[in-house]
Amino acid sequence: MTVKDSTSKGRLWTARIMSGLFTVFMLFDGITKLLKLESVIKPSMEMGFSVQHVVVIGVLGLISTILYAIPQTSIWGAVLITGYLGGAIVTHIRLDDPLFTHTLSPVYFAIIAWGGLYLRDERVRNLFRFQNAKHANESKVDHNLT
Repeated sequence: MTVKDSTSKGRLWTARIMSGLFTVFMLFDGITKLLKLESVIKPSMEMGFSVQHVVVIGVLGLISTILYAIPQTSIWGAVLITGYLGGAIVTHIRLDDPLFTHTLSPVYFAIIAWGGLYLRDERVRNLFRFQNAKHANESKVDHNLT
């Protein structure tokens, strides 16, 4: 985990909890797909997927999740997970599922995944800086002076 001394303990624990919950959920999801549990296979087949598709989806989800859980590859994992969850969104749209409970649920998980990564990894915080307009304009002025 890329954590500097400036990271507060509260932020670090919040990040660990968010990332941990997301990782456990995704591991459970992927493993149940690999085990071909009827409770997973039947709804997936109703959505138009065959059994071999469900296994491939499970493997892809597990690979992305493992990359996310390893600090050195966590950003790559988050990018892959974002694509994976995007596919879930499209599937729910195709099926005309309810918006807030089905179609947007992958968005909620993506927010948890990226939120945990944002809180625990300074590289992500630097990539997605949230600045107020005044501070952003001062940075532009300072940059133009150099």
